[in-house]
Amino acid sequence: MNALPEKTMKKTELRSENPDPVDIHVGARLRMRRNLVGLSQEQLGKALGLTFQQIQKYERGINRMGSSRLFQIAKTLSVPIAYFFEEMPTSISLTQPGFAESGQETLEGVHDGQKAEMDIMRRRETLELVRAYYRIQDIKQRRKVYELVRSMSDEE
Repeated sequence: MNALPEKTMKKTELRSENPDPVDIHVGARLRMRRNLVGLSQEQLGKALGLTFQQIQKYERGINRMGSSRLFQIAKTLSVPIAYFFEEMPTSISLTQPGFAESGQETLEGVHDGQKAEMDIMRRRETLELVRAYYRIQDIKQRRKVYELVRSMSDEE
C-alpha cells in the first residue's frame, strides 16, 4: 500500500481549493492601500524584494502572508498592521467580540447608506480622485477644488 506520510496527509486534508476569507480580506485591503499610495504591484514588490506575481497572489488571497511579511508590508505602506483587518465582515470575524468591540455596532447593524459609503471608498475612481487632490501642492488651490466639488454635488 502506498501511504503518504501523516504530516502530508494532514496538510492535504486541511488545504482548501478556495482562499481563506480572511486572506481575501487582507489582500483586498493591501490592494486598496497600494492603490491609494500610488504604487504598482511591481513597485511594491521591488520595495519588498518580491515579484509582482507574489504581490498579486497576496492581493487575491491565494498566498497567505506570514506575520513578518505583513509587518514589512504595513511598514512599507505606512499603516498599522491592524489596518489590514479593519472593516472585516462579521461573517468572517471572531464570533466572540473582544474588549475593543464591546458596545460597538457590528457591520450587520450598519445602515444601507453607510454600507454604500464604505463601498464608495473602495472604488478605484475614489482612490484616484483622493490621490490627485492631495497632489495639489498649493493649499489655496486645493481648497478651491474642494469648494467647487462641494458646490457641484450639493443636492439643495
